[in-house]
Amino acid sequence: MNNFEFETLATAAFKGERVAARRLVARTQVTEAQALLQVLTLAAGVAGLARLLSEREQLRRHDDERRLARQARATQKLAQRKAAMQPVAAWRGWFDGSAHPNPGQIGIGALLCGPDGQRVEISRRAGHGNSSEAEYLALTALLEMAVKIGASGLAVCGDSQVVINDVNLGAVRGAKGLEAHRARVVELMSVLGAVQLRWVPRHRNGDADRLSQQAITGHASAD
Repeated sequence: MNNFEFETLATAAFKGERVAARRLVARTQVTEAQALLQVLTLAAGVAGLARLLSEREQLRRHDDERRLARQARATQKLAQRKAAMQPVAAWRGWFDGSAHPNPGQIGIGALLCGPDGQRVEISRRAGHGNSSEAEYLALTALLEMAVKIGASGLAVCGDSQVVINDVNLGAVRGAKGLEAHRARVVELMSVLGAVQLRWVPRHRNGDADRLSQQAITGHASAD
């Protein structure tokens, strides 16, 4: 039995089954891998070991999805509580990015609105990539514009939970492959000072979505 097969069995085994395997090792001459194979084969019964491993893998994935969902909800609630404690923002922004297909041509859209009626729209193509990269590029463009025009006290909304959670979780628990985008966003936010970053459902992000789709359809200038 190779290491891969042993890891598969060890991952599928419940705590009690791992204990039983160690006890079997202690009173016989079999290896830990052989003992674990015997215990799981017995647990599988007539259904067979392959069926048991498949069911355990599905159960593990379901548990992982539930755990990640709980973490996302907790992160969102914490961000909402922090945002509620902060003063009302002077500037508000919305961002959205799309890739057609995914991955494919990226279109980004963003909207900045100021306290005195200022309104700045961004709508342009931004190369090729996937949807998460598109969302990050849209957020980056929004923050770069905010720095350029001196927008302070900024509250930013987007409908990408991937990007919102990635920025809020930071480098320790952020998504893989988006590190460079996250670093640029964090840099811009530090320049702007206090920036509130909130998730909103897609139907409340209509202007930014329209601007990102407009970039793809060719009604806006390309990079």
